[in-house]
Amino acid sequence: MGTESPAGEPGLAAPPFSLPATDGRTYTLDDVRGPKGLVVIFMCNHCPYVQAALPRIVRDARELAALGIGTVGINSNDGAAYPEDSFERMVTLAAEQQLPFPYLHDETQQVARAYEAVCTPEFYGFDAGLRLRYRGRLDVSRKDPVPDARRDLFEAMQQIAQTGAGPRTQHPAFGCSIKWKIT
Repeated sequence: MGTESPAGEPGLAAPPFSLPATDGRTYTLDDVRGPKGLVVIFMCNHCPYVQAALPRIVRDARELAALGIGTVGINSNDGAAYPEDSFERMVTLAAEQQLPFPYLHDETQQVARAYEAVCTPEFYGFDAGLRLRYRGRLDVSRKDPVPDARRDLFEAMQQIAQTGAGPRTQHPAFGCSIKWKIT
């Protein structure tokens, strides 16, 4: 059973962060933004929805970079309870998939809570001023890619880069729930 994201509140400021990445560096919100905007992806290694979408995520991140839009992936899952989502496995996935964006580890889960993230993959699109303009899905595909699916995230970010405004119609993300630590 999957989890669906709630609607985003347009205009909210992107919550700041400083997180370690699979490349050995620490990145902040300002480090990953592009001059025209930023896509923040809550993702992980083990989720079948992320695994199915990863080739399209990589494609879109590369194409969005050419439009001046940065991309960052954040894994907030409990790596102790879900070893496939451990930082060591994140390093392996980033290398094997040649991720064209920093893949960050949110071990405390504070960043996921600040963004009110609920599922993986979940996409947040911010304008040049880091104001939320899109929250939702990559495309209509879930576990099985839909051929020639409309590229919801890409088209939304293209519009945001050109006009500063997000699309009126936005579709929720759908995937595995964030694996919260039990306290």
